[in-house]
Amino acid sequence: MGKSKSGGDAKEKQPALLTGDSKATDRSFEAYPVPAKLAASSSVPYQRNNWQTSVDGPAMVVLTVLCAITRLYQIGKRATVTWDESHFGKFGAYYINRTFYHDVHPPLAKMLIGFSEFLAGHNGTFNFKGDYPSYVNYKFMRMFTAAFGIGLAPLAYLTCLQLNMSRKMCTLAALFVILDNGLCVMSRFILLDEPLLFFTAASLCSVAGFQNNRHRAFSGAWWRWLLLTGASLGCVSSSKWVGFLAVALVGLYTIEELFNMYTEFVPVKTVAKHFFARVVGLITVPLVIYLACFKIHFTLLNRSGPGDATMPPAFQARLRGSPLSSQPFEIMYGSELNLRSMHPGSGILHSHPHKYPEGSQQQQITCYGHKDSNNNFILVKPVGQEFNYTAEPLVAVRDGDVVRLQHKQTKAMLHSHRAHKAPITTKNFEVTAYGKPEWKDPNNDWRIEVVKEESTVQDSNLHTITTQFRLRHDKIGCLLTAAAVKLPSWGFRQTEVSCSPANDLNAPASLWVVERHINKRVPSVDMRPKVRSSFLRDFMRLNIEMARSNNALVPDHDKYNHLESGPITWPFLVYPMRMLGSWKKGDIKYYEIGNPLLWWSSTLACLLFPLQLAYYAARRMRGCNDWASPGEELHYWNVSKLLWGGWALHYLPFFL
Repeated sequence: MGKSKSGGDAKEKQPALLTGDSKATDRSFEAYPVPAKLAASSSVPYQRNNWQTSVDGPAMVVLTVLCAITRLYQIGKRATVTWDESHFGKFGAYYINRTFYHDVHPPLAKMLIGFSEFLAGHNGTFNFKGDYPSYVNYKFMRMFTAAFGIGLAPLAYLTCLQLNMSRKMCTLAALFVILDNGLCVMSRFILLDEPLLFFTAASLCSVAGFQNNRHRAFSGAWWRWLLLTGASLGCVSSSKWVGFLAVALVGLYTIEELFNMYTEFVPVKTVAKHFFARVVGLITVPLVIYLACFKIHFTLLNRSGPGDATMPPAFQARLRGSPLSSQPFEIMYGSELNLRSMHPGSGILHSHPHKYPEGSQQQQITCYGHKDSNNNFILVKPVGQEFNYTAEPLVAVRDGDVVRLQHKQTKAMLHSHRAHKAPITTKNFEVTAYGKPEWKDPNNDWRIEVVKEESTVQDSNLHTITTQFRLRHDKIGCLLTAAAVKLPSWGFRQTEVSCSPANDLNAPASLWVVERHINKRVPSVDMRPKVRSSFLRDFMRLNIEMARSNNALVPDHDKYNHLESGPITWPFLVYPMRMLGSWKKGDIKYYEIGNPLLWWSSTLACLLFPLQLAYYAARRMRGCNDWASPGEELHYWNVSKLLWGGWALHYLPFFL
């Protein structure tokens, strides 16, 4: 190293090219011209091969055993469902029973818990409340989850090794993980946190290994670390969405790396090769893993369960045991219907005896996300078109028909008027339940406009599930709309329903389908061959519903209790967490608190780091040189940006 292609000295105008020498420079890429100042430096310690099997392998084995002792000791002593085991153990059992459920988190970590229950021989009958029965091998389930927490210690050692720290510091980092009380307690229960932390640590370790092999671009080791980074990112984001913060860390690192290549005049062809390699490793691989987890999730959960209502009717109809899978197909006058809004998160058309506190003060019309008898409406003809719905021949509902919808429980009619605006979306008109069936009120009349038919039956009739349609007010001309806007407490936080004069024909909020159809005079048919759905559409819908559920988890500051705290208190251990709902005398208790020595010192280091950067910047401006070589300063930055950047990205967003 130190010679150009022409054999000249490194100080000549043409700098040296990368030769694969491990002492070249930290910013080294395939056929990347090395600046002469860096090429002349032989004291760059971070590009040597730090891995020594004879030392590091046994060291990691010993550290793993020590970590296992702290995590597994008396792990089954408390034979009662503890903390969020009541949620995640139950979710794991859903995979045993293959019943569909809804949760705010992606499925990978929960599928791993379900796999542990399968290995433990659980039959899926325990509801994870109270004491564990004898037939539930909860100790094995906890040990399975604890294995991910145990894996944090060798990952800490290997990460520091890839960041070219000394083996003493690698060992110290692993001991910090082993001796942290918070990590130890969290590892002892059936929770999502340990798989999440394991995949987060694996992401950091992988990107550190990739960084350590940058001077060997496109080699086998370089590709292995790149693909391992992508796989880790896919797993961490498929466990909890907070895993996308690890994706952000690697993304920012990658952007900086590519930017440095471009600004340092690396050939465009080489930059392009690096760019597309990262597209494959850091975008395609994580995306494939994320999609695959949901594909497995849908495949396993093929039976009707408590999460059905969050998904479109076409999806529900394909689930075994779903009430939507067998029902009348042709909609007839006199049929009892549930109408679902096609806007994600809106729910099913609903009414109840409660009145609007302002405006017309008539009976509320809302959308409700769960199955309920107050969701039932009867479709009838307008007043003046007398019809015996039980005796006369059946008449199909067609595109363009003017109909009325009568709420079955209260007998009131679906109604709108110009006199009052909607309570929240004031640009729209209020929608109420008002009037009696015999009243001739044109404000109760709605015209059906078929928009899309997804079955093979292409006629003008209205069909269960497969027909998307609008309900246009026959007098005003506005469209019945539910845009997932929540009402205040007087509306029970249900979705506002209004009548929109905007006439946005393609808005999902104005599209409806018949989800449930009851008519004893019409024979039921198997709906599964008639409905159409696709994995990508179901995937998108479920992720939208997960986001809506997640965004609804906001703290109620009027109901703060001893289990809640703000992020400003976390690094200082101001409010440790009780892992039990009760604190009775004689009970086995778990109190999660981090090791104060580790947490307070690391918090201080993280807070002082920006000041340290400012100090070195000021020294540089004054012409002072605090580094043995330019490569040493660059190495300091490359290590610290991963460690401090990871901390900042996983902590500061919670203030939002």
